[in-house]
Amino acid sequence: MRDTFVKTLIDIAKDDRNVNLITGDLGFGVLKPYWEQLPEQFINAGIAEQNMTGIAAGMACEGKTVYTYSIGNFPTLRCLEQIRNDCAYHNANVKIVCVGGGFVYGSLGMSHHATEDLAIMRSLPDVIVMAPGDLVEAEEATKAINNHKGTCYLRLGRGGEKRIHDKIENFEIGKAIKIKEGNKVAILSTGGILDQAVLATEQLNKKGVSTALYSFPTVKPIDKNVILELANKCDLIVTVEEHNIIAGFGSAVAEVMAEEITKARLIKIGLNDTYSTIVGSQQYLRDMYGISSENIINRVLSSLKIRTNLEYLNISENQEIYDMINEKILDEELSVVR
Repeated sequence: MRDTFVKTLIDIAKDDRNVNLITGDLGFGVLKPYWEQLPEQFINAGIAEQNMTGIAAGMACEGKTVYTYSIGNFPTLRCLEQIRNDCAYHNANVKIVCVGGGFVYGSLGMSHHATEDLAIMRSLPDVIVMAPGDLVEAEEATKAINNHKGTCYLRLGRGGEKRIHDKIENFEIGKAIKIKEGNKVAILSTGGILDQAVLATEQLNKKGVSTALYSFPTVKPIDKNVILELANKCDLIVTVEEHNIIAGFGSAVAEVMAEEITKARLIKIGLNDTYSTIVGSQQYLRDMYGISSENIINRVLSSLKIRTNLEYLNISENQEIYDMINEKILDEELSVVR
């Protein structure tokens, strides 16, 4: 994704000399083509992300479109005050780019695991939050935030992500993308975890579970229409994110469903309100924290099995049994997550 972003940004910046890129002293291999071709539109702010963001806000106030670029939590959590006070509050035309969302830098430990960024960035008023799922979404998202006037957050993978889409027609900020139709289960995914959601969807359909798959490259504003349509058609909505389930993508979907009477039950798959204390490859950490394709499949099948048992009962006359089964659901799902 990061290579796609840089190539797209080079094209954008060549056409618009007001576009500038500021890095926090990294990306020399990846960013080299940019600064070689556009040296007057590039700044290395050094390992000083707060200054980087302040500089970007000042340049934006003078009519520039400024991209800040760094690893994981560094362009977001380390300089959150500057993003809030200098950029978002003034609706400055600053595009904050995180390379390495989720567990991309898994071997570097918790400090480099970006697992709260979506929640924090979407809590800031008027900030667009985007987490593309593959290379095509990354390209389209980069173009979209460039055309949007105001502060945006773009969460990227690092490299090696699979290409899921051949192309995307009419990409828009705030619109989900349908990948697979289904009427029993709907899997909603955001960010680089999309490849695991694709694998899970394929296997569930092979098992006879009609499963839809939608990618949400925009976390804020969320696509309410698609969520409500699926929640009134399917029995189960499953959100998948390489992020904490508290206040992240799953919570955004839950907020939409909570405001309406819907048919579906919601399961949120992500880190279960915990810090990542393990190091290893991205896939290893996905396995360990229960967000791999296998875990998605197990959670869906377990939930559908219990739901069938509940529908078999006359709940009004068997409240005690209903409560016991609900407790069993929770125990089984927590054991899967552990």
